[in-house]
Amino acid sequence: MMRWLTRLRDALQPPARIADADWDALLASSDLFARVEAGDRDAWRALVEHFLARKSFSAAGGHVLEPAHALAIAALASLCVLRLGRDALAGWREVIVYPGEFRVKREHHDEHSGVVTEGEDVLIGEAWERGPLILSWADVATDLAHPFDGFNVVAHEMAHKLDLLDGAMNGVPALPPSIARRDWIAAMQAGYDRLVRAVDRGRDTFIDPYAAESADEYFAVVSELHFSDPAGLGRAEPAVAALLARFYGGAA
Repeated sequence: MMRWLTRLRDALQPPARIADADWDALLASSDLFARVEAGDRDAWRALVEHFLARKSFSAAGGHVLEPAHALAIAALASLCVLRLGRDALAGWREVIVYPGEFRVKREHHDEHSGVVTEGEDVLIGEAWERGPLILSWADVATDLAHPFDGFNVVAHEMAHKLDLLDGAMNGVPALPPSIARRDWIAAMQAGYDRLVRAVDRGRDTFIDPYAAESADEYFAVVSELHFSDPAGLGRAEPAVAALLARFYGGAA
C-alpha cells in the first residue's frame, strides 16, 4: 500500500528536475560519476531527483550544508539502487551531514557479568533502522576525490539501509527475484568465513579486517569495494564480486 501511495504521489507531484548546469557540474566532480554508462544516466538522474524530493537533509556539528553536497550524496546513494529501483529507498526520510567524524554514545551490556558500561564511538557514517543516514562530509568528499581507492562511506551505509529493508541487519538484504536467497547466503557466508579465518590467523587481507566483525559489516565493506575497487574484489573474492554485480549492476 505504501509503495502504491508513493507512486501516486510521484505521479501527482513529480520531483523537481535537477538543473542541467548542476548535473553537468556533478558529473565533472568525480571520476566515479563520469564512468556511469551513458545508457544508465537518465534512470540514475531520475533516482537522484526522487531522492532529493523524498529525503530531508540537515547539517550537524557546525557543518555548512551546500546544495552541491546534497546532490553528491543523493547521486552516490542512488547509484546503489540503480538496478533495484526507488522502492529500495523506502523506509527512511532523513540525511544528517557532519563536517567530519562524529561521536555517538553507546551502552554495552556484558552478558556474563550483567554490567552496563557507557562509552563513545567515533564514526564517519551510520545508518539507523527507519531512521537517518548519517555521514561525514569530509569522508564523502575524499571518496569523490579518490573514488577507486577501496572506500565509499555512502555505499557502506546504503548497504546497511538495504540490509534493513526486510527488518533484520544480517548481511542478507531484500533480494531481487533474479537472485536466490540460498545462493546469496552461500557465497557471502563462504567469503565471510574465509576472512574471519584469515584475520584470526593474523594474515594481511585485501578486504578490510573490520568486515570480519559480523555478516552485515562484511556485506557493507564488500559493497564499498564493488563501487571503489571491483577488480580488486574480483581477484580476492570472485564469487562475492559476481554476486554483487548481479545485485547492484556492473560497477561504474
